[in-house]
Amino acid sequence: MTQAAPAPTPAAIPWPAMSVKQAYAMITAPGTAGEMEEIDIRGVMTRVWKNCPPTLRDTLLAGRTHGEKIFLVHEDERVSFEAFYRAVTVFAAELEASGVKKGDRIALIMRNLPEWPVAFYAGLSLGAIMTPLNAWWTGQELEYGLIDSGASVAVMDVERFERLTEHLHNCPALTLVYVSRSKEEIAHPYVKRMEKVIGAPNDWITLDEKPLSTVSLGPEDDATIFYTSGTTGKPKGALGTHRNVNSNIFAAAAAGARSFLRRGEAPPQPDPSLPQKGSLISVPFFHATGCFAVMNPSLFAGAKLAMIRKWDPDKAMQLIQDEKLTQMGGVPTIAWQIIEHPRRGEYDLSSLETVAYGGAPSAPELVRKIKEIWPKSSPGNGWGMTETSATATSNSSEDYENRPDSCGPAVPVTDLKIMTVEAPHRELPVGEVGELWCKGPQVVKGYWNKPEATAQTFVEGWVKTGDLARLDEEGFCYIVDRAKDMLIRGGENIYCIEVENLLYEHPAVMDAALVGIEHKTLGEEPAAVVTLKPGAEASEAELRAFVADRLAAFKVPVKIVFWHETLPRNANGKIMKNELKKVFVEG
Repeated sequence: MTQAAPAPTPAAIPWPAMSVKQAYAMITAPGTAGEMEEIDIRGVMTRVWKNCPPTLRDTLLAGRTHGEKIFLVHEDERVSFEAFYRAVTVFAAELEASGVKKGDRIALIMRNLPEWPVAFYAGLSLGAIMTPLNAWWTGQELEYGLIDSGASVAVMDVERFERLTEHLHNCPALTLVYVSRSKEEIAHPYVKRMEKVIGAPNDWITLDEKPLSTVSLGPEDDATIFYTSGTTGKPKGALGTHRNVNSNIFAAAAAGARSFLRRGEAPPQPDPSLPQKGSLISVPFFHATGCFAVMNPSLFAGAKLAMIRKWDPDKAMQLIQDEKLTQMGGVPTIAWQIIEHPRRGEYDLSSLETVAYGGAPSAPELVRKIKEIWPKSSPGNGWGMTETSATATSNSSEDYENRPDSCGPAVPVTDLKIMTVEAPHRELPVGEVGELWCKGPQVVKGYWNKPEATAQTFVEGWVKTGDLARLDEEGFCYIVDRAKDMLIRGGENIYCIEVENLLYEHPAVMDAALVGIEHKTLGEEPAAVVTLKPGAEASEAELRAFVADRLAAFKVPVKIVFWHETLPRNANGKIMKNELKKVFVEG
């Protein structure tokens, strides 16, 4: 038998060994796991992953095949894939016995806990529409989410229950609430303790599994409502399908394979003898990134998820060391805090293979730092939004090192184009800046019960992202600015109009504007400029407290400056925020 030629040394391989287009052609070739096909989705021909699990119930069943491997780690709780599956089936049977039907909305309101994914997959297995709400929202904001979604059932931790107690009577559709982590009985006519149904996480392996529901489910069935704010100031629910969510599984695999092929190497094949992959889950499950891009692919692939009750760099590094985690990610803030930590050298972080993040602007300096500290790791970044069910582009490895200001090319099933901001919209050529539009199987159906907003944002399968961007010749995307009046603080979107509208509600405020001020680790923070009504008085502390009582803490301006005349406006009457930002720069 002829001996195969030795693989060329890295120095002998020109980089890149092939174009992005050539790499994707190999990854998606007929007969491969990543094979694509074109199908009709709501009247639009769309490329999809041919071998993607059709529903999230199928993803749950795939996860069970990983057996006794550990899936979830939370403090002293360790949950195997088998134990997780059993807990899901038991809770699903409880929900079904309580009358939950296909299409019912189940609100999920808790911080990252093992109970979160249990409730998520239990409801989805019945065909319910899972509706995670932001656990950092105030009671008033959570009340809005419950009413807007029409949720009949809610699953929450005890902290969120305490925050919502006085609001529950304002939610007429809500008839059943499950509360986790309560140490005491709760005297309420329709509240049950979750532990009475499934017990404590370390005991889930002792549960007797229940048969999964046989209700009909398909890829285009409604699966999730994730809330995102908008230019109206009120959050909108993005209605996603089972296909939307599961598309992330293959998007992540394709991005990794592309890096190897561009380097001139064959992508590694799955090898059960190798150590288990594992992620430090530092972003909330109630964000599209945490749920769609991390949790769901991890369940499918058999990767471990390690949670932290509250972000702490020391605890994070201890977890990476103890659990030999291979991936750390979230937002650039997290990477910076670990990189600059004075005790980083005391921990063994050599297991890290990937340091990836998104959700906030990042500096090219961060890419260089990651490679300097973890030479064998692959830095990564990407772009997506709630409306694209997380991952739409991905940048990693040498591509990221060479284009650190790019969020990468679109994943194979996704198309991007740059359009003029003003109507009538027309496509712009390579290199020109305009509004980024995105199309693919991960683009959600629209906004829950908001047909006008849906018609404005979704056009023949494309979502108008509100981001200003350009594309280069190879399809790499560069986010230049945001067309929407929005800023991003440590991965959390803050729509300025929501905070401004609230400031206008204060009886002393005549004029208000929210702007972003630069912050090294958070990306940017909110700050406000306010003009008071003649004769009125209000202090910075008073206005900050006014906002804090009504909106989540991350939306509260870190600084408020008083402007002693009407705020500067252009000829169209729009506040000139670039002028107002100078106040904080000079300060």
